[in-house]
Amino acid sequence: MALDPLPPLEEKGARVRAMFDRIAPRYDRLNRLLSAGLDQRWRREALDRIGVGQGDRVVDLACGTGDLAELSMERGAHVVGVDFALEMLGAARRRGIRAALFQADAEALPLPDEWATVATCGFALRNFVSLPAIFGELARVLEPGGRVAFIEVDRPRPALIRAAHTLYFDRIVPLVGGLLSDRSAYAYLPKSTVYLPPKAELLALLEDAGFEQVEHRPLLLGAAQIVTGIRRKS
Repeated sequence: MALDPLPPLEEKGARVRAMFDRIAPRYDRLNRLLSAGLDQRWRREALDRIGVGQGDRVVDLACGTGDLAELSMERGAHVVGVDFALEMLGAARRRGIRAALFQADAEALPLPDEWATVATCGFALRNFVSLPAIFGELARVLEPGGRVAFIEVDRPRPALIRAAHTLYFDRIVPLVGGLLSDRSAYAYLPKSTVYLPPKAELLALLEDAGFEQVEHRPLLLGAAQIVTGIRRKS
């Protein structure tokens, strides 16, 4: 099923899930290739920024094949990974990821109130249907003082850098992804940045959901971003 043009909102969840089921077998390899390995560096930086460590209880949204889950467990955290794409979870298990893995909707996490000390999400905000619903659910499952970190792509602002980024992200990524994996999926992924709200709006949504000390850090001259926050205690 083609994902170009972008699916209407009412079809987005089902069509994006089907897309990730299709690309799961080569997803990790292509991520490393297309980002020149920077995706893993950014994941480590996100975990550093919120101090993930021994004894933390982490819920990893849209966990995919388990990159963030694996890095969190290396630091001594207990991790629950949630993804709606069953094939992604299967790929994580085949990799030997030992987190507790669940197929579930990120708007209805299979966790009790205030269970987690940390929530993470890597490169998936633009694939959710409703960011307010996602942020509200994270506020439910995080204990007061719990930390959250999102890693996501972005678009650089300076004209020359933006032009170079557009050439790579909108032309080369779909070409390589189409040759090595799934043409419609890798045409969708660059276009899906339209689902991301501007920085100020994104941070405001997180604050409205019950988070404070919300911060934004641009990566690679604005080609990606890390957003962090802390669950308010009252």
